[in-house]
Amino acid sequence: MGTMIQLTAADGHKFSAYHAEPKGKPKGALVVVMEIFGVNSHIKKVTDEYAADGYLAIAPAMFDRVQPGLDIGYTPADLEVGRGILQKMKLEDALKDVTAAMKNVESAGKIGIVGYCWGGTVAWKSACNLTGLACAIPYYGGGIPGLIGEKPRCPVMFHWGETDHSIPISMRQAKASTAISAVRTMQEHRRLRASARLNFWRNTSVNSPEKSLTNSVRAEV
Repeated sequence: MGTMIQLTAADGHKFSAYHAEPKGKPKGALVVVMEIFGVNSHIKKVTDEYAADGYLAIAPAMFDRVQPGLDIGYTPADLEVGRGILQKMKLEDALKDVTAAMKNVESAGKIGIVGYCWGGTVAWKSACNLTGLACAIPYYGGGIPGLIGEKPRCPVMFHWGETDHSIPISMRQAKASTAISAVRTMQEHRRLRASARLNFWRNTSVNSPEKSLTNSVRAEV
């Protein structure tokens, strides 16, 4: 089980983060970026599972900039709350919080970032704008196609739902092509889950970032 800690971003903003340590020496570190529902029980469980796999894992509470301590579920009403807060967020501020989280876990060695839903967009944006990341693993991320001009600085492994109509497959393919051509040494793995819709991700044990932290991601496009 992890614990809640306090971090301070470069602009002085103080916010919470869920911090989970592995048993023994970490294989590396992982920043876990939440959905629009806050660092809730699900995100804490995900972070704990990455720690159980051997990573020093941290989940920053990004929405503390708008509503500190947000912890909601997945009902339609919760979705509306999350969307309302999202409208007040700036990706530039999210990157400041990611940077603070990275500094907190840098002692573990190589650092990866994984994000779900909105967090997937943050993971992609971080891969393109921050230094010090060994890999980025976005799960869906509806804002990614709108950032098609961005160029990654590290290997990226995208995960899309094949039947997720909120992110058309043509936009995903365009994003993949852009990412592959952006950096010659960067290889992109695009995983399309057959018959999968949005939020298809379920179990971290079958999506370990270990190979991404220690090697370049193999291209399977």
